[in-house]
Amino acid sequence: MTEPKAPEFQGNLRSFMLKVPDEIYNCSGIKIFGKRIKSVLFSTDVSIIRNTNADSVIAVYPFTPQPIITQAIMAAADIPVFAGVGGGRTQGKRVFNLALHAEHQGAIGVVLNAPTTNESVKEVCDHIDIPVVITVVSENDDIGARLAAGAHILNVSAAAKTVDIVKKIRAEYPDAAIIATGGPNDESIKRTIEAGANAITWTPPSNGDLFKAIMEAYRKGEKHP
Repeated sequence: MTEPKAPEFQGNLRSFMLKVPDEIYNCSGIKIFGKRIKSVLFSTDVSIIRNTNADSVIAVYPFTPQPIITQAIMAAADIPVFAGVGGGRTQGKRVFNLALHAEHQGAIGVVLNAPTTNESVKEVCDHIDIPVVITVVSENDDIGARLAAGAHILNVSAAAKTVDIVKKIRAEYPDAAIIATGGPNDESIKRTIEAGANAITWTPPSNGDLFKAIMEAYRKGEKHP
């Protein structure tokens, strides 16, 4: 029996949007509070977040986490948000406070940076009721210690080594929940899923990249692409 085709409504004004690669839909996904999440948009740009078909967004950025930024993203987003709460420059009690605040703001999960101590991971896990995501950047990271500290999801972001690290984690911890960067194309996404990733993070083009094609069309007197 073939699966029935899902009806779709697109609209006119919002038909121009960013769509995640179809290859991502081949992963198993991770169920969080009944929602199955397969695609995770890596962005803090609210205009992009608002115009994508991704299942969720991972809102991490290279500055000290600020609740006002998390609030702005979640106010604009119509998809679940994994909120970055530090663990690099920001450590200790401040990480815990940011994580608790993110939960109260409505985040579906919090993301801790790779340098976060296992003690901080445990403290956050012991006091909040949403998934704690720990970022993995190296094959030298002690995955067992992270899981023992209570981390619920591993976020593998190791550039060219991502596939190998995902494969190693899956072999040693078959039941681990793994989000991983998909890489630059459909083939790299496929290899990451085959290695064992449950969900894939996808980096969208920037506003500048999107405007480039649009402005070129306008300069030629053409319609919006």
